[in-house]
Amino acid sequence: MQEIERKFLIDTDVYKIEVQKSTRIVQAYLNSTPERTVRVRIKGEKAFLTIKGKGNDSGTTRFEWEKEIPVSEAEQLLPLCEPGLIEKVRHEIPIGKHTYEIDEFHGVNEGLVVAEIELQSEEETFEKPSWLAKEVTGDHHYYNSFIAKHPYNTWVIKK
Repeated sequence: MQEIERKFLIDTDVYKIEVQKSTRIVQAYLNSTPERTVRVRIKGEKAFLTIKGKGNDSGTTRFEWEKEIPVSEAEQLLPLCEPGLIEKVRHEIPIGKHTYEIDEFHGVNEGLVVAEIELQSEEETFEKPSWLAKEVTGDHHYYNSFIAKHPYNTWVIKK
C-alpha cells in the first residue's frame, strides 16, 4: 500500500482541452500531523476515509490506506474535522500509459492548480506535457493537509 507520485504546478489553462473527466471533491482532515494524516473525502457520488503515512526523504513515496465509506457517514465526519475545508475539481488527463490528476482548487485556495501523476516506482519514466510548470514533489506547502490550514489566498509568495 505504497503511494508513489510526483507533483507539478500548472500556471496555464491549456490543459483543459485535454480533460477526459472532472469530479468535484470536498475533503477535510481528522488528523493532519506530518507523521499521519487521516482524511475524509467526498468525491462525486462516493466517499472515502484515507490514512497516509509520512513521506520518504524525496517526498515521492509514502504509505496510503483508503476505504470507501457511505457518503452519509462522510457528511457526519466532516464537522468533526480540523478547521480548513478543501474544495476542488479534479480533472483527469490520460497521457501515454499514465493519467494526470489535475486539482483546480476553489474557495480560499482559488488560483492554485496542481498536477499529480502516480507511478509504479520512483525511477519510472513518464511523459511530461508542455503545460506542466515547476515540480513541487516533496514540498509540504502543496500537500492538501497544509493547504487546509494555510489557505493559498494568504500566501505572500505564490508559485
